[in-house]
Amino acid sequence: MSLEPNALRDIVVSVKDEDTGLPILCSNNIKALQIDGTKVQVVGVLGYAAQSQWPQWEAQIVRALQEQPGVEHAECVFEQKIVAHATQNSVARLPGIKNIIAVASGKGGVGKSTVAVNIALALAAEGAKVGLLDADIYGPSQPTMLGLTGRPALQADQKMVPLEKYGIQVNSIGFLIDSDSPVIWRGPMVTSALMQLLQQSVWHALDYLIIDLPPGTGDVQLTLAQRVPVAGGVIVTTPQDIALLDAKKGLRMFEKVGVTVLGLVENMSMHVCTQCGHAESIFGAGGGEKMAQQYGVPLLGQLPLDGHIRAHSDKGCPTVIAEPQGACAQKYHAIARKLARELAQKPRDMRASFPKVVTQPATKSS
Repeated sequence: MSLEPNALRDIVVSVKDEDTGLPILCSNNIKALQIDGTKVQVVGVLGYAAQSQWPQWEAQIVRALQEQPGVEHAECVFEQKIVAHATQNSVARLPGIKNIIAVASGKGGVGKSTVAVNIALALAAEGAKVGLLDADIYGPSQPTMLGLTGRPALQADQKMVPLEKYGIQVNSIGFLIDSDSPVIWRGPMVTSALMQLLQQSVWHALDYLIIDLPPGTGDVQLTLAQRVPVAGGVIVTTPQDIALLDAKKGLRMFEKVGVTVLGLVENMSMHVCTQCGHAESIFGAGGGEKMAQQYGVPLLGQLPLDGHIRAHSDKGCPTVIAEPQGACAQKYHAIARKLARELAQKPRDMRASFPKVVTQPATKSS
């Protein structure tokens, strides 16, 4: 009995991720499907970081294939190929960065910076090359959260080499000023500092640069939208009505300037008492889910109000690193994978594929 390639391909694309209910591979992601008698080998290429799930997904596809008549042995292996995706208004890409993802909130105090650093670390743990830019000029917190001190090294061309910690590249205004010195700058100086941090840092072969934006919808956010090639934005909120009002403003800001909103993260969704296990929705319930439905964006995940998350950040060792197998870390991983998958479904940036056209004045013939 000969095996039919198209039928086997249909079997492969019918296998779904048990967590999301979505197909693991689509037809375009199947790099190779080889048949040798009763043996079948599949090579899949994923355009997003999710390497922790590969063994599970490979096993699912192998089981599905081996259930087919005539298949005695099956193999499945995954490869990763993260590409650059289209940005708003065709803003020119920056060297060394494939995709810039901005993490924003309409107001302060919702845990945006904690979410940003843990997403960055989760993406790195999932196999991506990741950078983190702390764009909160007035209140940089990433140096403390990552336990980083010192200044970036300067190259001969005066460009900064980002510091590294836990496998990610990091830069922040916090590395360039004293930790107890306030930044008393007007808007133009703040936006200038942001652009210098971004453009004068030597980012090395990043799949994703996560930008931790300051809260609000002011000068920094507008500059980012107009001058920085952002592949997508993420909104962080709590379920509280007041936080949701400001989060909606942040979402609409991204929409108005042409930045794709990849999803919403609801932080502090639930508090579980460490003494008795009682769960309580301190800031309300269901707000993030309702907002996601209202605006037609994915709810990337819901995170608990957990004292360990705060303690890990204060110690300079975020939750994804401090307790990698813990429940909270796994939630961050799930959010990071879903975020990366949402981006992978967006149009690719094809500008690098086209040759540059140079016009020159015609020369007069003698």
